[in-house]
This record gives sequence, structure tokens and C-alpha cells, in this order.
Amino acid sequence: MIFFMSSETNGLILVFTGNGKGKTTAALGMALRAWGQGMKVLMIQFIKGGWKYGELKAAEQLGPGFEMRQMGEGFVKDVAGEGLETHLVTAQKALAEARRDVGGAGYDMIILDEINYAVHYELVELADVLELIRSKPPGLHLVLTGRNAAPEVMELADLVTEMKEIKYPYASGVKARKGIEY
Repeated sequence: MIFFMSSETNGLILVFTGNGKGKTTAALGMALRAWGQGMKVLMIQFIKGGWKYGELKAAEQLGPGFEMRQMGEGFVKDVAGEGLETHLVTAQKALAEARRDVGGAGYDMIILDEINYAVHYELVELADVLELIRSKPPGLHLVLTGRNAAPEVMELADLVTEMKEIKYPYASGVKARKGIEY
């Protein structure tokens, strides 16, 4: 006798990547939708830290079924020396928490925000991320965001969306705006 899992019980692997704005925002939209359906959601932010992003305030209002952990140290680009070491340590802690939570903390959706950046900047090893993806329980939806997603990550994914920058106010000198970028 052959049994097939219902498509509704098979968790998906979803990747939001590319140089355009909206990767985290897309993941948050899915998280909000899942939460609205009674699912338990966790977002672990690998890079973001230090700022009070609007999504953190919103998640607090949603209650215990929607958890966000800001674990990063902020922007990584052009960081060296002790600063890079700090980013490395925090990314490793975030990866350890992700492993623990993917392994059985009872979440229906886990978002690993900016993990693709963490791989790109060699804060976490690609092999470790691939192992994490492959260890995903069948019912868990796993979402990975950030620029420069590795081809190996995209190959394992069920859905890959590339955000493409066409026009962005920041490129014209417009500073980040509350409610738009943070």
C-alpha cells in the first residue's frame, strides 16, 4: 500500500532573493498569512540588528504565535577585523537557533531572514545551510531571504522569486523612510 502526503501537509522551501527591495517584506506577508490561518511562525533575522524595525513592533502585537528574533549586528558590507568577528559569532548563534527550531520546536513556518547574505559574506557555511534545509521536517514551511542565494539553495527550493531593482529612491539620495525601509 502506498500513502501520499496531502499537499497541504507538505511544507515548502521558499527563497526570496535578488538585488531589489522586498525580500523580507514578501516573507513577512507570507508569515502574516500563515499566522492568520492559525499557524505558528518564527522569523530569525541573521543580519538585521540594532534598529527598531516596524516589523518587530508589529510582531509584538500579534502575540505568541508570531515570534521574531533579531540576532544580527546590522549591515555587514565593508566590515573587517573585530567587527567581522562579531558578525560571525552572531550569525553562528542564529544558525544554532535555527537548527534547534527547525528540528522540532513546533513551528509551522520558519523564516531565515538574510541567511543568503550570511552565506555570501561567509558568516555561515553553505554546507550547513544545505544540511539545515535537508533536515526540515515534512510539515514545516522554510523561507530563506537575502541577496545572492546560492544555486544549491535555489535547487532545493520549491519556489524561488528574484526581486529585481528597476528604480529605488535610495539610489537617488533619498534616505530610508520609516514604514518603507524600516
